Amino acid sequence: MLRMRQICLVAQDLDHVESHLRGVFGLEVCHRDPGLARFGLHNFLMPIGNGFLEVVSPFQPGTAGGRYIQRRGGDGGYMVIMQCDNIVERRNHVAALGIRVVLDSASDETNGIQLHPKDVPGAIAELRWNRGGDAPDGPWNPAGPHEHVTESRRDHVARALTAAELQSSDPAAMAARWSEVVQRPVSSDGGVPTIELDDAVLRFVEDADGRGDGLGGLDVSVVDRDHVIAAARHHELRVLEDQSTIMLGGVRFRLV
Repeated sequence: MLRMRQICLVAQDLDHVESHLRGVFGLEVCHRDPGLARFGLHNFLMPIGNGFLEVVSPFQPGTAGGRYIQRRGGDGGYMVIMQCDNIVERRNHVAALGIRVVLDSASDETNGIQLHPKDVPGAIAELRWNRGGDAPDGPWNPAGPHEHVTESRRDHVARALTAAELQSSDPAAMAARWSEVVQRPVSSDGGVPTIELDDAVLRFVEDADGRGDGLGGLDVSVVDRDHVIAAARHHELRVLEDQSTIMLGGVRFRLV
C-alpha cells in the first residue's frame, strides 16, 4: 500500500492562504500542531477526501521553510507525504539507496521518515505508517484526533487530491529517482512521466515558470468546476488560460 495521504505547502502568510482555501474549496481546519513551534513554524491541516492538505508558515528567521520560500521566490508546494503499510521495509530500502533522512519519527501510533531533498529532488518526500491506516478513511496521526477530522471533513466542493505535479529541468530523471524510492514504475501519459500510487498520480513536468525544481501543481477533484472558478475570481486569485486551473498559495490547482 502506498497512498498520497498528505500534501504540504509553505506560505509567508498562513491566515491569507487559509482564508482562500476555505472560500474557494469549502475546506475546514481539523488540526493545528503546536509541536511545529520547535522548527519555527506554525500550521494547519484540512481534510480533503480521505487525505489532507497542510500549510506551514515560518514565524522566525532561519527556518527550513523560510529558506525554501526564498529559494523558490515565494509560496509553493513543499512536501509529498505518502502512507505505507511497512515502514521497516521502506526504511531499509531507502538506506540501501544511500538516501539521507532529515527527520525520523517513531511511536506506537505512527512511524515515518522524511528524505533529503538533495537526494530525492522536487519536494520533501515522506514515507509514513499509521496505526489503523488500512482503511481509506482511517486515522492519520499528523492530522490530530480522528474525531476532529471526521467533524471537519467537507466534500460539497472538493472531493479529493488526485495528483501531485513535480517540475524539473529534467522530468525524466526526477521521475526515475522517485520511482527508485517508491518502488513503482514510471509510465507515460501523453509523453509526461507519471507514477501511479494507490489513490493518486505523481506527474513530472518541465519547469515552465522559472522557479526551479519543486511541487508546482495539484489536481483536485471538484463537484462543480465553474463554481470553484467563480469563487477563485471572487477572491481575486489568478485563473489560468485553460479556465480549469487556479493559482493559490503559489501552486497550480488543476480542477478535475
